[in-house]
Order: sequence, then structure tokens, then C-alpha cells
Amino acid sequence: MEKRYIQKAVALKYDRKKDGAPKVAAKGKGKVAEKIIELAKKHDIPIKDDPDLVEVLSSLDINQEIPSEIYAAVAELLAFVYSLNSKRRPI
Repeated sequence: MEKRYIQKAVALKYDRKKDGAPKVAAKGKGKVAEKIIELAKKHDIPIKDDPDLVEVLSSLDINQEIPSEIYAAVAELLAFVYSLNSKRRPI
């Protein structure tokens, strides 16, 4: 029997001034995941494909801060986003 891949997506939000840690802004699988990814692309929000991290993040509730156990993984994600953003900014 062939195992079907189901698309999953999690969106994070983080406001350094208000939040102690990044929070889950949206999550879903299947059509909902596709919509999250579509909206991210439409609004030029960077996307990182990391199935293991998505699996962990998708177990969290909406607006829940990420647990300290995954700070390192999310820090890598934020570094990825910041590097993309710095390349986009005009000098």
C-alpha cells in the first residue's frame, strides 16, 4: 500500500516588543496548508521546508508560544528569514 503525503504548514509570528517567544499564527494540513502557503507566497513571506519542525509546531495551539525545547530549531528558521530579508533590502 502506497503511503500518501499530506501537506502540512505552520505559520509563526513574533513581535520582539510584545512576545516572549514566537507564536503559532496558523496551522493546517491538506487544503488549509496549501492556503497558508499560498498566502505566504502572495505576501512575499519566506517559506522554509522543514517537515520535522512542522510536525512539532503543528502539535501546538494557535497563539501558543513555542516551547523552550525547540528554541534552537526556530532560531535557525529565524536566521534563515533574516538572511533572506537582508538580501531583499536595497542598500
